[in-house]
Amino acid sequence: MLVRLTSHHADDTTTLGERIGRLLQEGDVVCLYGELGSGKTVLTKGLAKGLGVAREDRVRSPSFVLIHRYEGRVPVYHADLFRLAGPADVDDIGLRELLGGEGVTIIEWADKLDASLPTERLDITLQHAEADTRLMTLQGHGARYLHLVEEWQDDLARCPDTCHPGRNTAGMAPT
Repeated sequence: MLVRLTSHHADDTTTLGERIGRLLQEGDVVCLYGELGSGKTVLTKGLAKGLGVAREDRVRSPSFVLIHRYEGRVPVYHADLFRLAGPADVDDIGLRELLGGEGVTIIEWADKLDASLPTERLDITLQHAEADTRLMTLQGHGARYLHLVEEWQDDLARCPDTCHPGRNTAGMAPT
């Protein structure tokens, strides 16, 4: 299942992430794709908030540490593979041991792993459109993630105009 959305503001991207994060469970893997500045870390802040991370404002790209752990309703592992040369480097940082484990693993620049990624996962691609607008594509791989995307769509359908109090529209639209 492939779902495409448009986010018109960084707050919308965060809200989309939060709503997905509420549905994530122990062992889930979320792979993020997109060029620099496309909103991967903004989306991760929302995912963390939805996962119960109390200080999602402290979520930032772990470019120099490579993996951050945050405490939420389950542990949240946030990996940024931007500085890695390829799949062989992943063994050095212990990421493979986290995949499918006790927490939720969010991987920025997941394309650095390609064939090494779990076959069951949620892929989210973010693309620049104009100004703050981002095009987002969600694709579930495996029964768990196909169901997750369906749940998320149902959740969004229930609140298309109320996701952001004080705004006329949620700023998010299916494309």
